[in-house]
Order: sequence, then structure tokens, then C-alpha cells
Amino acid sequence: MATLADVMRTEFITVAPEDTLGEVAERMTALNVGSVVVKDFGKLIGILTERDLLKAMAARVHSSEARVRQFMTENPITASPDMDCEEASRIMLDKGFRHLPVMEGEDVVGVVSLRRVVAATKAAAPTAS
Repeated sequence: MATLADVMRTEFITVAPEDTLGEVAERMTALNVGSVVVKDFGKLIGILTERDLLKAMAARVHSSEARVRQFMTENPITASPDMDCEEASRIMLDKGFRHLPVMEGEDVVGVVSLRRVVAATKAAAPTAS
């Protein structure tokens, strides 16, 4: 069974809670990522996703004024690199998350998407004969 270490992105964007949504959206678009890790003083405090940006747009906020802190998910559920993909997909589906930060101790070592864990789970499933 594949683990999150096998499928997580180890290159991810880290932003500050006071960064503007416009700045962050530009970085996400340039690097083609669906989420960013929010850290304050080196500690994980949240995650901001494409969905969060859509909520901000729906609220008609100005992207040059609105801050990450206003729309991020605080204290996100995290996973460890050795968690198997099937367990991670269950957590993500149960909680309605598409992205999870992957932690080793206090350090974020990656980010995993629901798409990647589901693909790994399907690939590991036995085929019917």
C-alpha cells in the first residue's frame, strides 16, 4: 500500500497570514498548485485553498486588501508521511478536504491532494478476475 510519502508534493508554497489574497493567488497560479501552507513564526497555523479563494471572490473582497488570515482554514488536520493513502482518502472524504499538510514532528514536509491519494488507492486495489 502506498503511503503519503510516496505521493505528496515536497515542493509547496508557504505564505504568511498577512499576505494578500491577490499575491497568493498569483503565486498559486504561476506554480499550478491548489493550496498553500500558512505559517506564522515558522509554525503551521493554516491552509489556504482554491475553494477559500472562491469564497473570498463570492464575498466580493478586494484581493489587494483581503488577507490570508481572513479566509484560511485554521489549525488544519494534518497527516504523517507514513500514513497509508487509503486512510488519508477516508479522512479527506469524511471531512470534505482536498488537501492535507503532511508533518514530521512540527515541520511541514509536504502537501497531499485528494486526487493523488485516490489515484494511489485505486492503483493498489486488486483487480477483479
